[in-house]
Amino acid sequence: MTAVLVADVDTSTRRLTADALRLAGYRVESTAVATSVASRLRRQHPDALILDPSSSGSVDTVSALRAQTDIPILVVSATGEEWEKVAVLDAGADDYLTKPFGVEELLARLRAALRRSRHSEAEDPPVKTADFAIDLADRRWVCREGDEIRLTPTEWRLVELLVRRPSHLVTQTELLAGVWGPGALGKPHYLRVLIAGIRRKVEPDHARPRYFITVPGLGLRFEPQGDARSQPASPPETGTGAPAGRHAH
Repeated sequence: MTAVLVADVDTSTRRLTADALRLAGYRVESTAVATSVASRLRRQHPDALILDPSSSGSVDTVSALRAQTDIPILVVSATGEEWEKVAVLDAGADDYLTKPFGVEELLARLRAALRRSRHSEAEDPPVKTADFAIDLADRRWVCREGDEIRLTPTEWRLVELLVRRPSHLVTQTELLAGVWGPGALGKPHYLRVLIAGIRRKVEPDHARPRYFITVPGLGLRFEPQGDARSQPASPPETGTGAPAGRHAH
């Protein structure tokens, strides 16, 4: 059964939306606190999110959540200003409905967003390099000799964020929020510890990584062709380690 998380501070709208979704055959969880959405996504792994972020800053909220998850995000808001719609959609929302909205329109837009998401997942081809192949759909990592490499759920989440944007810099902020949630912002040592462990498992020479490249002070990037300028890896910080692994969606 498809699961939907509804986050809306307005009690009547939240109940109406949740009831309509249940009648349509969805499994529904709801919250009145937009700031609790990130932790709920990590615990509950819904298939879609219906969110009114207006009480906590629409653009920043949507941007942080999009860094954490790739599920459809439908924003509902009483504002309805064109500039806000554009900004929220640019921040990563899949759709925007202005309150009050019709239940049938909400359900139709949700169905469309879920179809787009599942179609994208179905067309997700394996990523192949000279040394290994990554199947994101099945979460399998096979090296050139045919041996399978096992990653933890947290390692998979970081790998997905990088591999889905090949040869592009993904910032520390995006990676920290995407793997551990907004509470990890400002703690780059979490990231250094995690990427060091991934390199030890997958890089031909983890001391001189070719595929998972650090851009000092900025973030990381994945080079599917391998980086000929492979550099010595920065050593992970000692002391406080990264928190327990979160499950990737």
